[in-house]
Amino acid sequence: MNQLLPVAAHIALRQVVAQELIDFDREWAKMFSDRAAEGGNAGVDPKEFQAHFVKQGRFTAGVATHYKLSLICGEPTFQHLATGFPIGMRFHSAPVIRLVDAKPVQLGHAAGADGAWRIYAFADLRNPRDPASRTHSLCTFLETEESPIKRYTPRGADVDSVIDVRAIFQQGHRDLKVEELPSILLPRKGRFGLIDYEKAFSPDLKKGPDIFDLRGIDREKGAIVVVRPDQYVSNVLPLDAHDELTAFFGRFLLDRR
Repeated sequence: MNQLLPVAAHIALRQVVAQELIDFDREWAKMFSDRAAEGGNAGVDPKEFQAHFVKQGRFTAGVATHYKLSLICGEPTFQHLATGFPIGMRFHSAPVIRLVDAKPVQLGHAAGADGAWRIYAFADLRNPRDPASRTHSLCTFLETEESPIKRYTPRGADVDSVIDVRAIFQQGHRDLKVEELPSILLPRKGRFGLIDYEKAFSPDLKKGPDIFDLRGIDREKGAIVVVRPDQYVSNVLPLDAHDELTAFFGRFLLDRR
């Protein structure tokens, strides 16, 4: 992970979740020992046992963990903009269409295990080429020297090595042109400066479900969903909350300046 939290703070965050898992396992083990024999009158109710079994599966899969407010988990002030991405919980994937080649993919699978933070910009209704679009404004800001990308990415490193920006538009993939995307979504990377074309997506309007509906994204305003390197949602902000976005990353990343 790039520019880690202080060790003590990181351990404290993990300790709370670890204790929750230990307590859950103890309860689960007790239910096994108390389970009544078939046809008996004592022990755990079968419906309660079944519900606990389902919950146990969610813990094992890592989707039941809920991190609390911390340096890397923001306030739920703007949670209403993306109700399907609860802050502190696992980033739930959804089907999308990759804009460059119209390939159906899972948004959650598009990012590699490279230690980078993610900014998922869920676009507002306006065409992203429109200067009045909140998405256009965000992308323009992220290219400036005051953006978190410029401030917290080491000199000489790829632009997405610390904070990786991806955009999900409301328009279908046939309604947008890749070459007209903001440069932040067409970054040049690596030794030869090749363009990474895999930063922009559209909803799967043909087969569905539409990710904006599935994950409760505010269609009028859009939303920024910040995701940690371990794939847990770290914050939800409005598309025009530029200063708040920079300040959030400033809590735990080092300013290269």
